[in-house]
Amino acid sequence: MLFESGELLPYDGSAVFTPDFLNSTSDMQMFSDIETTTPWESVELTVFGRKVNEPRLSAWMNSDGRPYVYSGTSRIAHQFTPVLENLRVLVEQHTGHHFNSALVNLYRNGDDALGWHADDEPENGREPVIASVSFGAVRRFDLRHRETKETVKVDLTSGSLLLMSGATQHKWVHQVPRQRKVRAPRINVTFRRLV
Repeated sequence: MLFESGELLPYDGSAVFTPDFLNSTSDMQMFSDIETTTPWESVELTVFGRKVNEPRLSAWMNSDGRPYVYSGTSRIAHQFTPVLENLRVLVEQHTGHHFNSALVNLYRNGDDALGWHADDEPENGREPVIASVSFGAVRRFDLRHRETKETVKVDLTSGSLLLMSGATQHKWVHQVPRQRKVRAPRINVTFRRLV
């Protein structure tokens, strides 16, 4: 089922989608600022025991320099840029949650994607709160329950916010599937709090 706004999950966690978190003028300016000021990296991950290049560019940001390890790769922390610091404050004000880190992702076009996974690393906490802000091209985002296999789909529009919390990272997995017809880039900033 494809959703447009509000709570996406029927049970076992929460994923609240706010399509109009930012207005179109500020989200276009932020896209440009983030694209030009982020220290993008191409990372090699371990997936099912073999090394593969991550199908996107990314950067790990952390307010106190803590690295982040996922898929067998340790990410060196960069300081928040001014635009990402301002965005972090806006997200905190809107959600009421505090974040000290962000994984910033650049999907260059619809060939860049991210397979099924969960952000359930121990350093994200027992019930991780992940705030995801999207800029640029519209991309589909899927959530699939680990046991029932029920799938929820949403189009992440530019300037939108998706807040995942509760048991979501333990009960559901998510992906950004390939969409070969999408030729424009998308930036996604996933704020989190390392514990």
